[in-house]
Parts: sequence; structure tokens; C-alpha cells
Amino acid sequence: MRAGERDTLGGAPARMAAVPRRVWQGAGLTTGRVNDATERKETTMKAKSWVAYFVSALAMLIAGCAATTSPPPGARADPSKAQITVLYDAFGKSSAMQKDWGYAALIEYGGKRILFDTGNNGDILAQNAKAKGIDLSKLDFVVMSHRHGDHMGGMAYLLSVNPKVKIYAPKEGFGVYGGDLPSTFYRKDASLPPEQRYYDGAPPALMRFGAAWPGANFELIDKTTEIAPGIHLIALVSDKPGTLELRELSLAINTPDGMVIVVGCSHPGIDKIVAAAAAINPRIHFVAGGFHLVVSNDQEIEKIVATLRDTFKVAFVAPGHCTGEPTFTALKKTFGDRNLYAGLGTTFALGATPRAIAGGGQHIPAAMDERDFESYRAALPLFLRLRLLAQQNAAGDAAQAAHP
Repeated sequence: MRAGERDTLGGAPARMAAVPRRVWQGAGLTTGRVNDATERKETTMKAKSWVAYFVSALAMLIAGCAATTSPPPGARADPSKAQITVLYDAFGKSSAMQKDWGYAALIEYGGKRILFDTGNNGDILAQNAKAKGIDLSKLDFVVMSHRHGDHMGGMAYLLSVNPKVKIYAPKEGFGVYGGDLPSTFYRKDASLPPEQRYYDGAPPALMRFGAAWPGANFELIDKTTEIAPGIHLIALVSDKPGTLELRELSLAINTPDGMVIVVGCSHPGIDKIVAAAAAINPRIHFVAGGFHLVVSNDQEIEKIVATLRDTFKVAFVAPGHCTGEPTFTALKKTFGDRNLYAGLGTTFALGATPRAIAGGGQHIPAAMDERDFESYRAALPLFLRLRLLAQQNAAGDAAQAAHP
């Protein structure tokens, strides 16, 4: 950003503040405005760290068999209720809820209340939950899809109202959700004196690493796992430029009507996530969330939409978040009435024919209108700006590697 140029990041300071300070500072950021001085005069290495973390923490703009625990008192939901409520997104009808780039949803199924991601900002998450009459202190567990800021930005607020809730998150080496590694991961040299050896030459068998939220009840997942009867976490790794090696969890519920899948950003590929769910049950009934086609060209969009329809025979879709405007249009054209509007505040009743439930006297439209597109576009500049920086950074690295 040049000196005097208008800040196009539109509210980034508030969103950055929602994530623990150490995380942003570790990326070479301050919690104030993404200031001109930093962009003008940072070293090349720090600038790369800035972009790498944000792409890794937003792109915008991480275990084993899980133990099933009894839900906390008051967390039990109506066992007959089967629905999904969109708590955080950048488009939706005017209401007491606030639009912002990010994603969060409450899933109620089989007597479980599950929060999927926490959005981009804790204050906005709190406001939106209150507007929908949703008590986030009463949850069975939380699923964090990945480590990007627009999905984990509400974590501090969540922990302030529900500090002991079980949180499933992707397992990554030295990730913000914590982690561990066997001490055999590093080479050793017994010829060195003890004072020059790690742990004096006698390391613990398992080395544990801290999380950005000390004391949080994280359970890290590194493979597809059934965490409750019929409720699975799909664990995959991105192989896409900009998010290479990013680990992401998706929620897949095996219902009598088929698999119901909730995705955060689909960085590994929405087609790969659906394929993994189809390995559990080939009948794919409903897919909701971010498909991550927001910057894809028409050919890529058409290929993915055709794959969902023809290869996986997906019955219903409810796209949101980073799916992208052209993809909203393509899905509506392909799926017709089976493409459900998923604006902020929408609640879907699951079942043989999923449908949007009107709430607070609001009419739930069948598709996005111009006001939805306007609010969605307003949230895009930060994502697209950092995406461009990431691509420029990757190109520079490639050139440097080719001509050391």
C-alpha cells in the first residue's frame, strides 16, 4: 500500500484483534492498522513471513481416534432436531446480525449441538449468536476447520463463555492449536557435551508444543475419525498453491438420507472432501459451507460443479463464504431448486428435502439478490489483496530457486 493510499482492508484491525496477539506478531503483524510503514520498509524476509502466515492464516485473506465424552450439563439438544444455522458470513438479509468475511455455523443433530468454526471476529460472533437466540455456553463440542483467521477469529470469545468445551482441530506440526512430536524427529550427536545437546541429551519421548489459547480443551485430529455415532471428521491436506500442506477438517454426518457435509473453506478441494465422505456413504445428500472457488475461472468452476452433480450425485447444496459469486450462479443454474440460499442467519431443516426455515419474520429467498452480492463484494478486498501478494511471493521464490 502506498503512503496516503486508502486502507482497503476494511476493518482488518478489529478482526486481527480477535486472534491472540502472539499469533499476529509471530506473523510479523501489529494489531493496529496494517500500517503503511510496515509495508513500505519491512525486510524481504518479514514481508514474506507476513504474506505466508496470512495465506496460511486466511489465504485471504491446524488425532488419531477421538474419545467420546459425555456432554457438559445443559448442552444436550432436542434429539429430534436436525438443522444447520449460519452464524457468520458476508452476505445475507438485513437483520440484527452483522455481515463479515468468515464462517461459522451451528449444527444440531442427534441430540448434539456442534459449533463449526468461530468466524472472523469475536464481537460479531457474539452479536450474531445473540440475535439468533443461540447460547454458545451450551455446546457438545466445537470443530475448527483450519487455522485461518476468518474461521478462528472468534475463539477468544467462545472460550470466554465456554472455557472447557471440547474443540476438535487439525493436527499440524507447531500449529496454533498446539501439537506434539516424538523426540526421534531430530538427529542427535552423542559426541557433544551435555550442555550443547537438547535436553542435556535426554529428551522426553514426546515433545509437546503450546497452543495460542493456553488451557483450551483441544483434541487434534490427523485422520478421518468418527467422533460420535454417525458423526465424522474428514481430515485432508491441501495441495493447492498458497495453502500447500494446510490441514483442514470437514464435518460429515451419516444420516438416513445420506451424508450431510459442512465445509469451512475446502482448501484441499471440495471434490476431494466429498470423495472422502463418499467412502463412508456414497449417497451424498447435502453439502453446505465454503467451496473455495472465489477466484477460480469459469472452466474450473464448471468442472467442479459438474463433478458434484455427475460423479457424486449430490442432491442438495447450500454454498456460502468463499464459494464465490460466479460459483453461486453456476450452482443455481445446475442444481435449480436443489441449490439453497445460505445467507447469514439462515437455518436449514435437514431431512429428505432440506429447506430453509424463516426466522424472526424474515422471508428466506430462494437465491441471492443484488443486496447479497453487494455485501459479499464488500468483504472481498482483503482476501483478494493477500491472494495477489501470495502469488507474487511464490513467483519470487520460484525465480530465486531457479537463479540462486
